[in-house]
Amino acid sequence: MRARDSARLSAVRLILAAIKQREVDERKELGDAEVTSVIEKMIKQRRESIAQFEQASRKDLADAEKFELEVLSGYLPKQMSDAEVQQELQKAISESGASGIKDMGKVMALLKPRLAGRADMGKVSALVKTRLSG
Repeated sequence: MRARDSARLSAVRLILAAIKQREVDERKELGDAEVTSVIEKMIKQRRESIAQFEQASRKDLADAEKFELEVLSGYLPKQMSDAEVQQELQKAISESGASGIKDMGKVMALLKPRLAGRADMGKVSALVKTRLSG
């Protein structure tokens, strides 16, 4: 507020409003994992909006969404590198005994709590599918 950065302040207020709304809906105070999931959901929404705005040639709206995406990303834990994700993926496959694509659910069930907030689960899912298919 003191820096008079109204765009950033607006994005932070969106985060707080989304968290408060979920707390009211669920009638409980959210923990760190739940707050992270709220922010991840907001990030996913921004990515979808950016794609739609770019498709409609609305660069002004896409830029605003990109800024909000950048602010939101700053409130997530440090993202894992591709090598770290691959290492966790291999560990989960060996722990679950997954042998094919039919075991994808088992592997994702192990990975989700480990990687939540620290890796894009959409990309992780695609990696698991690729690894188990081949």
